[in-house]
Amino acid sequence: MYLGIDLGTSGVKALLIDGEQRIIGSATGACDVLRQHPGWSEQDPADWVRATQEAIAGLKASHPTELAAVRGIGLSGHMHGATLLDESDSVLRPCILWNDTRSHAEAAALDADPQFRAITGNIVFPGFTAPKLAWVAKNEPDVFAKVRWVLLPKDYLRLWLTGEHMSEMSDSAGTSWLDTGKRAWSESLLAATGLSERQMPSLVEGTAPAGTLKSDLAAGWGMGAGVVVAGGAGDNAASACGMGTIGEGQAFVSLGTSGVLFAANARYLPNPESAVHAFCHALPDTWHQMGVILSATDALNWHAGVTGRSASELTQELGDTLQAPTGVTFLPYLSGERTPHNDATIRGAFIGLGHESGRAVLTQAVLEGVSFAIRDSLEALKIAGTQLHRMTAIGGGSRSAYWLSSIATALDLPVDVPADGDFGAAFGAARLGLVAATGADPLSVFTPPKTAHTVEPVASLREAYEDAYQRYGRLYPAIRAAY
Repeated sequence: MYLGIDLGTSGVKALLIDGEQRIIGSATGACDVLRQHPGWSEQDPADWVRATQEAIAGLKASHPTELAAVRGIGLSGHMHGATLLDESDSVLRPCILWNDTRSHAEAAALDADPQFRAITGNIVFPGFTAPKLAWVAKNEPDVFAKVRWVLLPKDYLRLWLTGEHMSEMSDSAGTSWLDTGKRAWSESLLAATGLSERQMPSLVEGTAPAGTLKSDLAAGWGMGAGVVVAGGAGDNAASACGMGTIGEGQAFVSLGTSGVLFAANARYLPNPESAVHAFCHALPDTWHQMGVILSATDALNWHAGVTGRSASELTQELGDTLQAPTGVTFLPYLSGERTPHNDATIRGAFIGLGHESGRAVLTQAVLEGVSFAIRDSLEALKIAGTQLHRMTAIGGGSRSAYWLSSIATALDLPVDVPADGDFGAAFGAARLGLVAATGADPLSVFTPPKTAHTVEPVASLREAYEDAYQRYGRLYPAIRAAY
């Protein structure tokens, strides 16, 4: 048996699989987010430990025999968080999370130093770890002076599980301190934020062993000795392991609160100018690119709140047959945009409204606007040298047949819909635990799910969609000028 532990922003999920990768069971524990000031987002690491204990207790109650047979554990978690520890491994302050924006000025200052983009292959975003430490140094110098260890959230769980200060490549690539091409910490980037490699965890690949479960925890959970804990992965890379998105040209589009276009790469292909993330993957000698939009289903949920209809009611009103774009265009920049604009202050807009623009027209425009934003990410990946021929759709928005047809036509790529199953980060983490514990070939483990059906681009609407996408692209400069 193999256990995946995924630390999400809202809670911890523990998922148990057997040697054939069949899901045996899962359980969760909830976490709270602390928001003491506007733009702040923090969590108490003790809350992660408690939530993990709750999730494991749930599995122990429902599957005690299977839990006792666990040989390997994989970890995944939300990225970029700054967990600061002193010499005795005591937490110095609440962890500053990925969606905390307080360090925007520090991020801009670091990004202005050309070595950051050159070495990491990425823009220094406010959500990344390095600017958070720069903020702490400036605003909480007493805390900064005591920092002995800087750990990412899932790696704090590893410390609790194993006693080891270790991380892996995919999560560390989101700190702005990793030489992403060389897969090693950069002393010069650490020095630019007043740190040294001594304060960083040691690095392994996500498929490699990274400690063993402490004997007291193993006994409490009913497990035997020598349970291996894998390096693991950041949440998106772990989801890719769950989806089997590990080979050159493989990709998935995730329609969640935010939207992600994730492509696996056999080589390092940075393109920071277009705000594409170029990170290490969880497998050795493998990288990945991500285009990220900040409002995907979030845009539809906003529209649902305004209209007083549920998201499913709105999409059902459109039916399943894709329609040609109308004259109404929606820009989904409700909380700014990441790829390709890297613009935190831009805001969304409806353009081209008329008396005839009813609710269904606006819903159609919202879905198209998100589709076109994902197309922006595809174009950015092309500039960096990535060519995609198809992709798999996951996330809540993928339940809308209309939306998938819109995305397939906007990107002019077939979209595969997986058969029912749980292929998320916890499943990917469990797969990593399996590989680390058994030494199995990752290519034989990280297989893609079966495809239930494929959504093809609507050829008769290709020209109309291309015209609408070009119109969409021309509107960003005009809206930017308004701000």
